Amino acid sequence: MRTHIVKFIIKHPHQPVMAVRLKTTSSQYVAARARDPVFEKLMDKYKHLVKVIAIQDLILANPKNPYVSLEFLSRLSQKLHLNRGAASFLHKYPHIFHIYYDPNKSQPFCRLTDVAIEISCQEAEAINSSLPLVVDRLVRLLSMSSSKMLPFRGIFKVWRELGLPDDFEESVIARNSDLFQLCDAHEPNTHFLKLVDGSCINHFTAAVENWRLLECCKQDCSVDRMEMRYSFKHGYPPCMKLSKSFRAKVKEWQSLPYVGPYEEMREKKKRSKFGMMAMEKRAVAIIHEFLSLTVEKMVEVEKISHFRKWFGIDLNIRDLFLDHPGIFYLSTKGKRHTIFLREAYERGCLIEPNPVYDARRKLLDLVVLGRHGLFNDENKPRDLFSCKEAELQEEDTDEDDDFSAP
Repeated sequence: MRTHIVKFIIKHPHQPVMAVRLKTTSSQYVAARARDPVFEKLMDKYKHLVKVIAIQDLILANPKNPYVSLEFLSRLSQKLHLNRGAASFLHKYPHIFHIYYDPNKSQPFCRLTDVAIEISCQEAEAINSSLPLVVDRLVRLLSMSSSKMLPFRGIFKVWRELGLPDDFEESVIARNSDLFQLCDAHEPNTHFLKLVDGSCINHFTAAVENWRLLECCKQDCSVDRMEMRYSFKHGYPPCMKLSKSFRAKVKEWQSLPYVGPYEEMREKKKRSKFGMMAMEKRAVAIIHEFLSLTVEKMVEVEKISHFRKWFGIDLNIRDLFLDHPGIFYLSTKGKRHTIFLREAYERGCLIEPNPVYDARRKLLDLVVLGRHGLFNDENKPRDLFSCKEAELQEEDTDEDDDFSAP
């Protein structure tokens, strides 16, 4: 039976996944998904940005001496996925990295350019000026956990996605002891972050609830307001064919009641078809809210998987994304699985940007710029989508192939 199913996926790669929910391997399931060229093009840029940020963090790790030797970076080439070596990678981005030779130490070093330092300062300033929002995000994240507690290691993995400052353990957690508490776990060197005061949970409204309210208030709203009560916004890749049976299943799923991400699960759902669908929809709501709390409305699947059991998600989280291509988009560019909140993007950009996102986007502009514009009078990042020359950067995609392994 499985052989016939796999053959069906390969033969019909654009068939909606929900219509043929299958038992097959993760790699085959990922490979069978419908691709969205807009998100794939965006990830072609982001996969280089991830490496740039990793090197930038190493340089800025020591504020007194913000530079690193090429010898040090060369030793980390494999870990940083610099397939052609550190020096080759750094030379691709002269607007970000400056390589110089130190005669006293008899070896070459690397530091950030003035433009890159300015962008880094803008991001840090934007984060520090939005600390109240950062605290709110962290409280909301903890509120979605049934125990109002999350592993600190997991939060540390998504600190950048949540827009937390570098010293968030001191500037956010310690300074808000009335809200947060670090607790020791039974295992050595393991801690949990606990929400001390949970009285604010009842006042939280999920992002999807705000969308429903706006849709219902529109004068030209053609959807029945009762149908909108449990609905999520959907959008699909342009190459994805939507059959009548698939549309019918989506409509049925949209009207299915579920327990919201900030609501308590009073009793575990029974293992009936209805109970399983309700649990799945709650899982979708939790992940939807998680992505809504991130700065760029995107996160690596591996990172969000750390919270799966704490959010009470008893499902394969990767399959959950693939089962709902109208809400999430999964990309495998850059040897990593990245999930996007589809409704938050339009033409590869956030519909509602924020100052932290804007600063990070400037760094992405420099990445796309590559070696172009070296002789321009103004050494400033140009707009990502107006820079035609930047498309030449695609020649570097041979360094990173798509990654579809589980």
